[in-house]
Amino acid sequence: MRDREDLVALMTPVMEGTLDAHGRADLASGLSAREAAELHFDEELGNYSSPRAWWRVAQLPGSSEPVGFVVPARNNYHHTIAYIGVLPAHRGHGYVDDILAEGTRILAAAEVPRIRAATDLGNVPMAASFARAGYVAFERAVNYVWDVPGASGS
Repeated sequence: MRDREDLVALMTPVMEGTLDAHGRADLASGLSAREAAELHFDEELGNYSSPRAWWRVAQLPGSSEPVGFVVPARNNYHHTIAYIGVLPAHRGHGYVDDILAEGTRILAAAEVPRIRAATDLGNVPMAASFARAGYVAFERAVNYVWDVPGASGS
């Protein structure tokens, strides 16, 4: 991956069937998958100071077809697996474990003191992948959302 467009082009189909609560909320608000991917990139991923050379695209052996991707990064607080996605056609085959391992390897090679990652409680497959990789759940966050007055459904 070279730039914003490369990553957004991969993030867009990952939005299809996503279990990520933020992505689901963006789609439910009426954003297209592309708009949701752009928003996520522009509001978070594009602001990281970490090298984009850390970003990786996973491909099957002997193929140039992308299976998924990982964005190891440094946010304002920690080194993190900022985003990981498996394209819909390749979900359910365990590729997420290899993709996560590559992101973890990149950060470990940079000799960072710790790596953080987060997922939603409803994203059971991602939580299971983190557990298989040896990530330890050490805290929980609760994000409250309220309806905006005058918005549809309020």
